[in-house]
Amino acid sequence: MSWLTEYVRPKIRGLLKREVPDNLWTNCDSCEQMILTKDLRKALNVCPHCGHHMRATVPERLEWTFDNGEYTRIELPKVPVDPLSFRDRKRYTDRLKDERAKSHLEESMAVAHGQIGGHNAVVAVMAFEFIAGTMGAALGEAFLAAARLAILQQSPLIVFTASGGARMQEGMISLMQMPRTTVAVQMLKEAGLPYFVVLTNPTTGGVSASFAMLGDVQIAEPNALIGFAGQRVIEDTVREKLPEGFQRAEYLLEHGMLDMVVKRGDLREVLGRLTAQLNYRHIAPRAA
Repeated sequence: MSWLTEYVRPKIRGLLKREVPDNLWTNCDSCEQMILTKDLRKALNVCPHCGHHMRATVPERLEWTFDNGEYTRIELPKVPVDPLSFRDRKRYTDRLKDERAKSHLEESMAVAHGQIGGHNAVVAVMAFEFIAGTMGAALGEAFLAAARLAILQQSPLIVFTASGGARMQEGMISLMQMPRTTVAVQMLKEAGLPYFVVLTNPTTGGVSASFAMLGDVQIAEPNALIGFAGQRVIEDTVREKLPEGFQRAEYLLEHGMLDMVVKRGDLREVLGRLTAQLNYRHIAPRAA
């Protein structure tokens, strides 16, 4: 009897009380199927049941894009904090502080350089996890820094977009980043360097109205939401029902707004091939 009470019973209780980690399973945003988190990571955050491409963080994007996941992040220029002394539910300075602590990022864009398919490249990634990837002065400076680095290295610039649009806490300063980023794209064109854009879900507002739609090659992930205003706003304005799938990547591809829709697992190969084809003049010849 002592064996049952002293050994078996505690083991059973231990099994019943064992806690399952909160991050063991993830639910798909689209089909709501449960997926083992480790399996989802192996699949690059693509649902194995329905193929839905879930959002990705900045470190994930950089790791998936560069050869062997190896890259070098650059330090970005500093900008004045809270130039308008803005406050809504909380002070803008407090919001930035909270977002930096939560996301472990300084702002809504990160820039790195490395190799893709064996060729040098500069990559800028928008961080939707930082205030919904909104565009402020810091993002404008980051984009300009990425363009200047690409010109310095004679490398293509690749930008992954994911944004809710302009950042209201910076008002007109945020809107001025539209022409500033457009000037940066023009700098790349004058230098004869390729500029590739990968539009991910979602890409909206002022970002889609500026640098996100100026690529030499426009790529999108499957079913990505891409547009300026929301579908309901457009329908209320034009007083018409919009077509099925309006503002989705496949619809835009069919109507000539995109060059290709590429699954996440194929992106590195496609970007490497484009880099080799369109940046051939700037590739150093191999030693004999």
